Amino acid sequence: MRHETTSSPRTCNIDSRGRAVRLVSGILTVLVAIGLAIALLVGYLASPAWWALALGALIGGAFQIYEGWAGWCALRAMGIRTPF
Repeated sequence: MRHETTSSPRTCNIDSRGRAVRLVSGILTVLVAIGLAIALLVGYLASPAWWALALGALIGGAFQIYEGWAGWCALRAMGIRTPF
């Protein structure tokens, strides 16, 4: 049995200002994630919960960078209005 999925192409749903905000905030979030990982590796932070936060920040920041690069916002695609 063959399963086919259809997906519509992602269309640009944010303007240049929204793209810039997502790119900058994504880069800053990834930098925070890297800082947390370094603090964990050198022993400044000890709780395993910090690893979860670092991983979440890394994934979230990378997704924000993708949204800014592609000009597509997941929240707007779901009908949620965002200020940028």
